[in-house]
Amino acid sequence: MALPILTPSSQTSAITLSSGSTFTIVEAAVTRGQFPFSVYTDDDYFLSGASDQVAYTYKKLGGDVLDIELSSSQVFAAYQEAVLEYSYLLNIHQAKNSIGDLLGAKTGSFNEDGQLQDDASLENVALKFPKFKFDYARRVAHGYATEAGFGGTTPIYSASFSTQPDRQDYDLQSIISSSADTDSDALYYNKVGDNRVNITKVYYKTPQSMWRFYGYYGGLNTVGDLSSYGQYADDSTFQLVPTWQNKAQAMAFEDAIYTRNSNYSYEIKNDRLRIFPEAVTVSPKIMWVEFFIDTRTPWKEDSTVDYGVGGVNNVNALPFENTPYQKINSIGKQWIRRFALALCKEMLGNIRSKFSSIPIPGDSVTLDGPALITQGTNEQEKLREELKTIFDELTYTKVAQSDAELSDAINSIEARIPMLIFTG
Repeated sequence: MALPILTPSSQTSAITLSSGSTFTIVEAAVTRGQFPFSVYTDDDYFLSGASDQVAYTYKKLGGDVLDIELSSSQVFAAYQEAVLEYSYLLNIHQAKNSIGDLLGAKTGSFNEDGQLQDDASLENVALKFPKFKFDYARRVAHGYATEAGFGGTTPIYSASFSTQPDRQDYDLQSIISSSADTDSDALYYNKVGDNRVNITKVYYKTPQSMWRFYGYYGGLNTVGDLSSYGQYADDSTFQLVPTWQNKAQAMAFEDAIYTRNSNYSYEIKNDRLRIFPEAVTVSPKIMWVEFFIDTRTPWKEDSTVDYGVGGVNNVNALPFENTPYQKINSIGKQWIRRFALALCKEMLGNIRSKFSSIPIPGDSVTLDGPALITQGTNEQEKLREELKTIFDELTYTKVAQSDAELSDAINSIEARIPMLIFTG
């Protein structure tokens, strides 16, 4: 049986990459939806870059020697992916720089392409130099302040109750909860409910006038000036002491009024107050407590204090959209070209790997698909690591360290400069 004679209309692959592209071609690709994502497709500069990438890929892959089984639309897609990858790594870098100062700040809503929706106040915030506010450190400090009884972002309330003869124990949780339900003038009205109250301070009288601390013999039972006599001023000795010592003495004086000069003491166990000694007569008549309400919902806002719990809390909530193409400089655009080329190598390798070899009369041609896949993926990883390394060396912390080293080096140089002596 005679073999058929084949007469193909073309002796080349049905799909081969052209030697170049035009702006009209890439615009038509947008119209036909040949870009995977809609992001950047309304930017003429991006479209021009995608068009130029075709000629760059054609030359780098030897298209003028051997056909490249890629379409222009695949190169366009690779270029778009490269820009998005650059934007991703850049935003991660900026997140490392600024997330500590953006915690609790306003966040936004994003569409399927990662673009912000209808919020001009957050436009291009990833490209702005943020104010250093140390919000995370401040939030931690607020927690300490709450436990210390200063409040921070937690309101500290005050309440009082009347003592009763021959009664030592008082359930502060019940007393405050009852007051919160009935006393509409109280700042904590309707805010306790089933929540636990945390007592930070108990007292039955205010400290005496602080002028006693500075007056004659006013320093009894207090810390003195840490010298042999132990008084701040006794009308004959005057000493200059630092402010911190003065403050420590005043605090010790106030504490002495609460303890040494007091006839009563107390203990609190599980919000139950026990007064010592047992009051046979009703004295003191009124006890005061300061407390805060443990809502046990740290992500719940309070009408009296702006916690900022509804804002940025991690990388996902940062209002960072895709980096505008026109804000990427020559350094970034060259990285994008190289990364897009590596993506094209990987795509070409996948295409050629569909056929391990092509039979020809008396032999077969082995395609280089696996080699192209390996080369393309390796180049992508190297480019990512290269960009990450550059970004890591340029974090704000690293920049500050470099400035400090530069300053030290300059001081070292200037120390060796002879200082001329004026002889007159």
